[in-house]
Amino acid sequence: MTTAFTFPGQGSQSVGMGKDLADAFPEARAVFDEVDDALGEKLSRIMWDGPEDRLTLTANAQPALMAVSLAVVAVLRAQGRTVAGDAAFVAGHSLGEYSALAAAGSLTVADAARLLRLRGQSMQEAVPVGEGAMAAVLGLSLEQAQQIAQDASEVGICDVANDNAPGQVVLSGAKAAVDKAIELAKAAGSKRAIPLPVSAPFHCRLMQPAADRMAAALADTAISAPQVPLVSNVLADAITDPDEVRARLVEQVTGTVRWRESVAWLAGNGVDTLVELGSGKVLTGLARRIDRSLSALSVSGSADVDTLVAHLTGGKGE
Repeated sequence: MTTAFTFPGQGSQSVGMGKDLADAFPEARAVFDEVDDALGEKLSRIMWDGPEDRLTLTANAQPALMAVSLAVVAVLRAQGRTVAGDAAFVAGHSLGEYSALAAAGSLTVADAARLLRLRGQSMQEAVPVGEGAMAAVLGLSLEQAQQIAQDASEVGICDVANDNAPGQVVLSGAKAAVDKAIELAKAAGSKRAIPLPVSAPFHCRLMQPAADRMAAALADTAISAPQVPLVSNVLADAITDPDEVRARLVEQVTGTVRWRESVAWLAGNGVDTLVELGSGKVLTGLARRIDRSLSALSVSGSADVDTLVAHLTGGKGE
């Protein structure tokens, strides 16, 4: 068995996430405390008690999701399971790259929390509310979606934000261009082409101001080589050099999240098991759509930890 650990992105948050981990494991509670201290506020209280609209704010959701993922990692570490010992690679969806890097020892938990707070704020502030949009396009190929984005760009910026799985692509850009893309996608035979309930057009060229702010912040942040290679969102390939990690995190703000290709790369490089660490099961579901030969499981709460430890103990082998 060769395993990769994956880390979820925005949209996987829910009120109450991580609470059972904090109640059951002091190691998890310590991670949530560390994130609260780094941010100078009780983010954990918003995570566990809501309200939901505060948790879903980009500046809160991003560090919150990282906190749950790293709490799971801390619990596993206390039970003798480590990223370096149990995973051949790590990968994270969008903000999940920061979780993956912190899990692999490349970033501290506190630095990851501060960077994600800034990332969320910067992405939210890059485009005035109402001027940007995102849309899910289902049932078309990546190439078809790319052509639609190009055609829609006649009325404004429109880019492919996420290539999540076969037939599941997300477009992002100026509202008029995304509206045009929805029309074009339906005309091209898309099963569904629907606007997404997001507060900003993530992963498109309109995010350049946020990329610039992240470049400055990352330049001032210590980044070590990850203990195992990171499969980068924008490359769909493995990297370990700290300077390249820094550059790709900046590029990722405006670039496409190439998740389908990243999972395919992992499968093509010997990985047969994907373990999603953190809130929700979005990546586990996508893995099965991308490559049915992959074994995929998720660990989001205390009940999942024993299952994973038994799984790793019984089938470990790089």
